[in-house]
Amino acid sequence: MFMKISLKLEELGMFALSFMAFVGIGGDWIAFLILLFTPDIGMLGYLASNRVGAITYNLLHHKGIACLFIMLGLYFSIPTFIFVGIILFAHSSIDRVLGYGLKRTSNFKDTHLEDSKEEPKEISAE
Repeated sequence: MFMKISLKLEELGMFALSFMAFVGIGGDWIAFLILLFTPDIGMLGYLASNRVGAITYNLLHHKGIACLFIMLGLYFSIPTFIFVGIILFAHSSIDRVLGYGLKRTSNFKDTHLEDSKEEPKEISAE
């Protein structure tokens, strides 16, 4: 239970950092709140199939892709990329706080967080 709370607090901290970064580079906090929901457009892929939906959803919810946008934006001086990366990162962080993870192709409700919900098995001293 402690680990679950600890990870949620860590994600909440990453969300707060994203908000501060967005506002710190000149973004408007109201725009942040509005744009925060745009990565969920990736769910539209589920209209085609579970596989396409998982791919489109995960592309917009993967923190590595968010970081890539931020790094490219910084390296090539493209502020829009930085803003997009921060929004993607913030959205992914708040999703993790709420218990939503990257999707598996089997079903929308199957996520990478499911593995961490299993109770640890006892280790015998045999």
